[in-house]
Amino acid sequence: MFIRKGFSMGDFEKRRSKRLPVDLSLKISKLFRQNNEFIKDLDAPIHVTNISKHGIGFETAAGLPVGYYFNAKINLGSADSTLYTVVQILRKENKEDGTHYYGCEFIGMAPVLNFIFDEFEDSLDLNDEE
Repeated sequence: MFIRKGFSMGDFEKRRSKRLPVDLSLKISKLFRQNNEFIKDLDAPIHVTNISKHGIGFETAAGLPVGYYFNAKINLGSADSTLYTVVQILRKENKEDGTHYYGCEFIGMAPVLNFIFDEFEDSLDLNDEE
């Protein structure tokens, strides 16, 4: 069980996989729901703060609706470490500075791609040892 300090959804969270710290920038241009409802022309820059085999956590000034999806291209190093995935926004936390923290889940991620996260975690461990 992993603990995320300051997270208002309870003191303890159950995780299916380890969260890894990351510093990535993405831009959301369109959100969608399964019933073909779209929110277009968003131009919402996001800062991804952590990633796991099952999802991402990010911060943004944009107010995004929970339950919506977006397409993401995430690169964790080499060209072979690029993921194209659908991400679902599961939860939102309003922060004191007016920004928002979001917890999201990857949808339909093939387990064969787990090697990308394993390699990324190994690279973090190597950097810590230096």
